[in-house]
Amino acid sequence: MSDDRKRTWTTVATVGVGAICVAGLALYSFLNAMQSPLHPNPQEVPSSADAAPLPGWADAVGRARQTARAGLVEHNLPGLSVAVGVDGEIVWAEGFGWADLEKREPVAARMRFRIGHVSKALTSAAVGILLETGQLRLDDEIQTYVPDFPRKEWPITLRQLMGHTSGIRHYTSEEDYTPSAHCERASEGLQRFADHPLLFEPETRYGYSTFGWILVSAAVEAAAGEPLLAFMRRRVLEPLGMTDTTMDAGNAPMPDRVTFYYPRFSGDPSSGSEPTRPADYSCFSGAGGFLSTPTDLVRFGIALGDRGLLKRSTVAQLQMPQLLASGQKTEYGLGWTLQTVPLAGEPTPMAGHSSLTLLGGSTAFLTFPEHRMVVAVTSNTSRAQTRAIALHIADIFATR
Repeated sequence: MSDDRKRTWTTVATVGVGAICVAGLALYSFLNAMQSPLHPNPQEVPSSADAAPLPGWADAVGRARQTARAGLVEHNLPGLSVAVGVDGEIVWAEGFGWADLEKREPVAARMRFRIGHVSKALTSAAVGILLETGQLRLDDEIQTYVPDFPRKEWPITLRQLMGHTSGIRHYTSEEDYTPSAHCERASEGLQRFADHPLLFEPETRYGYSTFGWILVSAAVEAAAGEPLLAFMRRRVLEPLGMTDTTMDAGNAPMPDRVTFYYPRFSGDPSSGSEPTRPADYSCFSGAGGFLSTPTDLVRFGIALGDRGLLKRSTVAQLQMPQLLASGQKTEYGLGWTLQTVPLAGEPTPMAGHSSLTLLGGSTAFLTFPEHRMVVAVTSNTSRAQTRAIALHIADIFATR
């Protein structure tokens, strides 16, 4: 190679390396700028409680407040809301941080959040009511209730849909989980997946499917003879005093609804938040379409634990791990995630649900029957680690 060509290639290589370094520095500066803390000091995080904690819980609440503030700051979340119920009473409920970053509006305890997949636990109670009246049967083929749903290569039952063993697909793209249409009935949301083949033969695998629960919602509506929300209000929400729970039907003005955010970069809230695009989750129905508050979720958990809503045998049926054809147990019941977690130094059964993927919301709803305790934590941004925060708070209350 001639000296001129060597000098040319050396220059090109030097320029290329320099460009990479400049680009790297620019990206580093960009990410640093994006990660500017929303709450620089945990002790200065605004908070709002509707009432003082119940007597006897002051120490646990004080420590749990520190956990909530620390989680908010560590993960750079806009806002957070927490409620805890023990022995059939709500002992603490409080909001932290900002419901709206631009307006600097603090989170209040009664503000509504997107609860996403946690909606399935609420809808399971509607199924439970209809099981007790004989209007639904778990092992009926789904076409018994939704005859227009296309038959597949294998029959699908209500039980398989509720336990995520049906083979119905989950969403696979952003378009799947950011719908723009509005649905008055769950059956109107079936067209997105109705003609797709099953991913596997039912009960041969576990495959989480929110679409499957839209079909469950349609079955509830058919059996009840009314829209899901109307049935839920009449049989679940109003009897339990869950007055702040409703369907997430678009961006029409609604009192006490937080502003929804999404991480700016790589799905990590620590990179900062930006407002989400408009989304109407009414077509997700009981699969993921509810707005609620931690206080309402705790009311729901208490009602199940105290058997005020469903029979003990029905709750046990809904919270029983499902079996695959191989005999293997799943870690999911009929609308409930079932796990054993460390609590107060002991392995403890937990039934609940979590959600962090829908636009603008993350929720953890955890019940601990052995401790007669319910914990709910919500945030107004996607992919927030609300489950970790909820488990830490649960441990504080279990070891008070």
